[in-house]
Amino acid sequence: MDLNFQFWRSEGETFLQRFCHWLDILDPLLLFPSYVEIDKSRMLLETSRENITESLQDNKLKKAWKLSLASVHPGTGDIIPPMFRPPGFCYFLIAQRSETSIYLAVPFPFLYGCIQLGKWKFYKNGKRVSVQTVTSHHRDSLIFFMCWTLLCMMNVMVIRSTELVSGIEVVDSNGNVIGLSRKAGEKAVKETAWLRAALFGTAVFIPDIAEHYLKRTRILLRNPHALPLLRLIMTTVIIGTMIPVSFSWEPQVGKIQRSELESEIVSSTEETELFYYRGI
Repeated sequence: MDLNFQFWRSEGETFLQRFCHWLDILDPLLLFPSYVEIDKSRMLLETSRENITESLQDNKLKKAWKLSLASVHPGTGDIIPPMFRPPGFCYFLIAQRSETSIYLAVPFPFLYGCIQLGKWKFYKNGKRVSVQTVTSHHRDSLIFFMCWTLLCMMNVMVIRSTELVSGIEVVDSNGNVIGLSRKAGEKAVKETAWLRAALFGTAVFIPDIAEHYLKRTRILLRNPHALPLLRLIMTTVIIGTMIPVSFSWEPQVGKIQRSELESEIVSSTEETELFYYRGI
């Protein structure tokens, strides 16, 4: 069982606990340490005789945990390339799979451009013509919100489609791999897809509604060119806030009852509850 997997099993029981850890792990400075530094941190953690909770009281070990959690995939133990690590999530749309080290990233400016281009606005004779009534505006925003959240869900399910077919590893309470489970894979992918949809759906919906009211204020009536910049700032702030929330909402190490799994896994162990890495 990988060190990071052990960490999330021990320190990921409550939302607040997970949220506090993610605030530390998402430190952008953790994108820059070299592979050598990461390996040293891992060796320090492996040779430490303290349990995980006690080790977090030691500043040196706590820094080692932060670097390990931000740089190493809990499902495989592989070091993640810098641009694909969790602290880079504000700059890249990341899909971290449960059992592989394959990632897909789209630069954040491109993501924002897609949001802007996808807004339900119309142009006529070089001038933008927006829906005039509040009801129509909210209706169009809701439709776009639904389409965008669906797209985010589909993105996760397509990227992690092999997990739905091949399954992911499930382990017992001692960390022994029991086998590959498609049902556990389906559960992990669905949980992640819903959270990803909530994250980016909120990042689209709230700025759109806020823009509708803010553009009528005196400041923006005098400076209409400031609106796109304001929307970008709002979107970035909301995503920055929602990322640790969405990562923390469900435990990184999921639990599944043995009775819910395939018959070959049921017959391989006597334990009633097994574990799997959900992914982010």
